[in-house]
Amino acid sequence: MIGALTGGMALEALNDAGCSKTRITVILNDNEMSISKNIGGLNMFLSKLRTKKTYTNSNLSIKKLLLKVPIIGKPLVRIIRKIKRGIKQLIIPKMFFEDIGFKYLGPVDGNDIEKLEGLLKISKELNEPTLIHVLTKKGKGYKIAEENPDKFHATAPFFIETGKPKKEKQKDYSKVFGDKLISLANNNDKIVAITASMKDGTGLSEFAKKFPNRFFDVGIAEQHALGLAAGMAKENIIPVVPIYSSFYQRCYDQVIHDIAMQNLHVVMCVDRAGIVGADGETHQGTLDMAFFRLVPNLTIMAPKDFNELEEMLEFAVNINKPVVIRYPRGGEDKYKFENKVSEKIELGKAQILKKGQDLTIIAIGKMVARAMKIANKLEEIKKVKVEVINARFLKPLDKETIKKSIKKTKNVITIEDGTIINGLSTAIKELIIDENLKQIKIRNYAYPDKYIKHGSTEELEKIYNLDEETIIQKELKNLEEYKKEIFINKSQNKERNFYGKTKFIKRL
Repeated sequence: MIGALTGGMALEALNDAGCSKTRITVILNDNEMSISKNIGGLNMFLSKLRTKKTYTNSNLSIKKLLLKVPIIGKPLVRIIRKIKRGIKQLIIPKMFFEDIGFKYLGPVDGNDIEKLEGLLKISKELNEPTLIHVLTKKGKGYKIAEENPDKFHATAPFFIETGKPKKEKQKDYSKVFGDKLISLANNNDKIVAITASMKDGTGLSEFAKKFPNRFFDVGIAEQHALGLAAGMAKENIIPVVPIYSSFYQRCYDQVIHDIAMQNLHVVMCVDRAGIVGADGETHQGTLDMAFFRLVPNLTIMAPKDFNELEEMLEFAVNINKPVVIRYPRGGEDKYKFENKVSEKIELGKAQILKKGQDLTIIAIGKMVARAMKIANKLEEIKKVKVEVINARFLKPLDKETIKKSIKKTKNVITIEDGTIINGLSTAIKELIIDENLKQIKIRNYAYPDKYIKHGSTEELEKIYNLDEETIIQKELKNLEEYKKEIFINKSQNKERNFYGKTKFIKRL
């Protein structure tokens, strides 16, 4: 795929294969698109190659004709090949693929099956690394998709006649992020936005129109996106870099060495955090909290709703340090928090949304709304008082607020839309151990240490016990057992006290 050619690994593999002399065929699918329109030097280079179709076809015809000439046919082909090489360098500057060791075939119309089969047969006869340059059209066969390839890269159900979606798109986290960034950029000309070929998906389309000189699309090259951001931050620019959670894995080295190690002010926005539904297993964003939490100097936040995302973004562009903000795909939970205006964001400060003394629920991000609904239901059914804490920050964790609540209730659950390892649940367990808190009951609701399969968000939450109803049923059972334990402990204490007093009387 041409869009992926801008990524380092693709070029590293071509470099290795080209000098290997291995009989291998690489197919370069070139539709001039990745998700957004392709950009950059490699795209310009391939545009020149596309003009070469007539030259290639005539070249193959002449070669076949010459080989039929007795005695002098093969020597002529060798001589002409040398001349051809020189002509290529004149017609197509810097024949990149042939220079690194590949036999270049094409371009060929990839939507013409017969022509494509013809080149594939030729490639099978060659005993050297071969690259077939295939030209295809994104959305081929459906005119509306051909004219709007970026919009039809991934689409919800739509009317075939018009191409319009069957359901009007609702406001989502990406849109809220993009709108707020424009608002902040209006008042701060140091703010720039960087995307890795995901302008539309990450909500930056309007920003790109409004601030074309402050918008940078680096193509599918996440490593470069973060390296570029680090360089900009060194010059007192404030780069904001929204990338999907599952794609942030690609630039982990740059996050560590280029940004965090130098403590640079880069705002890393992790879109599609948690379960992504239709995008499937490769795009599930359950690992980001775990791998970011390992990195020194990072501040990691997650908003409970749209309003808090706006506040966190404003906080992030005004704090001179590297910041990670993670938020899910789609819209906010329908639960409406009582306070329309949240408490002001303070570094490493959690938010107590509900007071209680029987159970502490600590949640982060989208799961905070779920925690509130669970708390309300448990209070209604069991008449217990539940304290709900919006962690806000995974790092630095608000240890004092959380410790005080845990010491009071001695009964705690954590809820998060990430992996069970090294996220919120691990942070709370570490806190309990480090602070030497005794006789604490803790249950953790998170995704297991495995790759999460394809499925809708609702289906997967049900499978992995993260839906509201499952957590309520489990906690009702836990509360019953907890009450029995308290009763038994109190009875044993009374018994011990009674015998202790009896022995004391006897000694008197």
